[in-house]
Amino acid sequence: MSDFEGRLARLRQRKLEQTFAKREHNGYMDEDDYGNVLPPEDFHFEPEENDPIHHTFYGAKFWGRNFRRLLERHPLYIDPDDALAGRWMFILQRMRPFESPVSNDNMEMAPLFDYSYLKPTQQRYGIIPGIGKMHHFAPDYQIGLELGFGGLLEKVRYYAKLYPQQAEFYQAEEDVLFGIRTWIARTVDEIHRMAQVEQDLERKNNLQEMERINEWLIDHPPRTFREVCQFIAWINMANRTYCRAGAGTQLDECLRPYYERDKSAGILTDDEARFIIACLFINDPHYYQIGGPDCDGRDVTSPLSFLILEAAHEVGVTVNLTIRVHDGLDPRLLRRGVEILCEDQKGCPRFSGDKALEEGFMRHGYSAELARRRIAVGCHWMSLPGMEYTLNDLIKINLAKVFEVAFWEMMEGKEQSVPLLYHLYQKHLTLAIQCVGEGIDFHLEYQHLNAPELMLNLFSHGPIEKGLDASHGGMDFYNICVDAAGLATVADSFAALEQRIEQEHRLTWDQCAAAMKENYQSPSANRTRAVLKTSRHFGYGGGLGDDWAVRISRDFTQRVSSHRTPNGYLMIPGLFSWANTIMLGQQVGATPNGRYAGTPVSHGANPDPGFRKDAALTAMSDAIASVQPGLGNTAPFQLELNTTLVVHDDAVNNIISVIKTHFEQGGTLINANVISGQQILEAYQDPSKYPDLVVRVTGFTAYFATLSPEFRKLVAERIINM
Repeated sequence: MSDFEGRLARLRQRKLEQTFAKREHNGYMDEDDYGNVLPPEDFHFEPEENDPIHHTFYGAKFWGRNFRRLLERHPLYIDPDDALAGRWMFILQRMRPFESPVSNDNMEMAPLFDYSYLKPTQQRYGIIPGIGKMHHFAPDYQIGLELGFGGLLEKVRYYAKLYPQQAEFYQAEEDVLFGIRTWIARTVDEIHRMAQVEQDLERKNNLQEMERINEWLIDHPPRTFREVCQFIAWINMANRTYCRAGAGTQLDECLRPYYERDKSAGILTDDEARFIIACLFINDPHYYQIGGPDCDGRDVTSPLSFLILEAAHEVGVTVNLTIRVHDGLDPRLLRRGVEILCEDQKGCPRFSGDKALEEGFMRHGYSAELARRRIAVGCHWMSLPGMEYTLNDLIKINLAKVFEVAFWEMMEGKEQSVPLLYHLYQKHLTLAIQCVGEGIDFHLEYQHLNAPELMLNLFSHGPIEKGLDASHGGMDFYNICVDAAGLATVADSFAALEQRIEQEHRLTWDQCAAAMKENYQSPSANRTRAVLKTSRHFGYGGGLGDDWAVRISRDFTQRVSSHRTPNGYLMIPGLFSWANTIMLGQQVGATPNGRYAGTPVSHGANPDPGFRKDAALTAMSDAIASVQPGLGNTAPFQLELNTTLVVHDDAVNNIISVIKTHFEQGGTLINANVISGQQILEAYQDPSKYPDLVVRVTGFTAYFATLSPEFRKLVAERIINM
């Protein structure tokens, strides 16, 4: 075993131990497996409050001050086996209360910014409004790589003199940078202390090099490959600590100049580079991408792209890495990515369809050059690094709830028909979209006063130069993503009603309504459910379910894209539910597709599990391609592959064919699991049997055993249709 292999094995084991320590301490973790570790038990931090009634803080002054105070006290973490120093332990955003101690109000937005006039409509349609939410757009790492933390501080001070009226904003940004630099300086001191007493020569040498690197980075931009990875790690850790931000970068292009320079100078080997990248993945599983086109459409795949992919392969932990698939992509990168997906069975990498994403973004009038700069920076997000404010994955309309409101309104009337039901559904969908637009305007008006983007401002083009927060005019582009959830639930419901009532006359409207009110529990209601549930579902191919899914998707797309917010902001439609399917389903009673009350709604753009007995992969791919909104937001294909399908010699070729075909048809993103059905069933029944089992939940990967029972069931059902 090489020195790097041994060190990586120890780091991997510690990562697993730390993850399960968090699970034991915090409970189930139904989100990304972050790179944070638990703080010492005796560490305590209380943010300063400027709202003592609600025990919270808001505004640039107190966000900056509290962030600086936290980083000045932040516990230190150094692992002598690691190439990179540091781990993060807190999320300042989550130190604010989620609920008001004096009312039932959600505390995402400070109480003095009241949007209660929107809440009845939001609740009626199951809207996740995104108001008060943070990050979910992409930083431009290059800004930091060129300036370093010291240069960023000089930049802030320069513009502070130009705009003295924005003194509070710039002081807050200074506080952020002072906090980060102090955190690094304290880490340097601790590394020095550890190196002085370290007896193992290899570890001692590693610590001494780590000390030199981090001492330089306090004030200066990175010069070497290891320095740039350490610098990125500090940006990532600070972003996480501030507000959980996890957007990464085009990693191969970001690191390539340093890699090529160090290789030419003879100070870096590929083995060392691969190990350093693996350490970056262990430090935090940010969303990175490799391959894809440059601004002129030329493929950026390089030897470093393959090294990054192999590092993800070797590290053996949760990694969020995307291969950008386009017509000019080096076929070897795609092939190796699929091979690793099958070999590792950890849901990595995933694949984005850049052709459809570029063309969709250009339909808004943007240039091809600009469109090619947009990258995958989250579960399903696409964003222009440092230029575009999007609120990706933060705004969702529960189509199943909209359907429910329309259905029961119709049943209270004298007439019932599928055309009337769809007319009412469209009416309520329009009202939901209008409410979303008003919520976006409210957010963009008040968010800078509530929770400014002080970290991401530093790595964006405009906020520092203008003295304006990213949420309030600092960015060049404001394209707000609005996602629909529950597509298959609604499509299959319409299809079942049309087929069983109006075409076949096997059921009546009253029978369906009565069975739904009973939640299909009585014998007669259960018989009604059986008739409804066996109609042709979305994904079957050529049936009513497919027709309705296309119709609903196109209608949603048209209504969102044609309804700018009252203040004129563009809304971009997508189909994505993240893991909100559980919560969204809890809002909705029984539906005509046979779904029980309170159970999850359908996942993203996917057909429901069991859409056809053979679960044909091509049928699913075709179905999801057919409902793409096509305007630059995604409608991901959640691909579940049983290991029995990938043992054949042609498995890799077949998967590559599916990926290419899906993207040629207009697909935008593929999130994939390759996993044994028997293994996932056993892990579902007893997670402790498979402590290192990694699954792709949606756009993110996680250790299966750390998920809640509800989330484990959600993933397991998709794979084996329990």
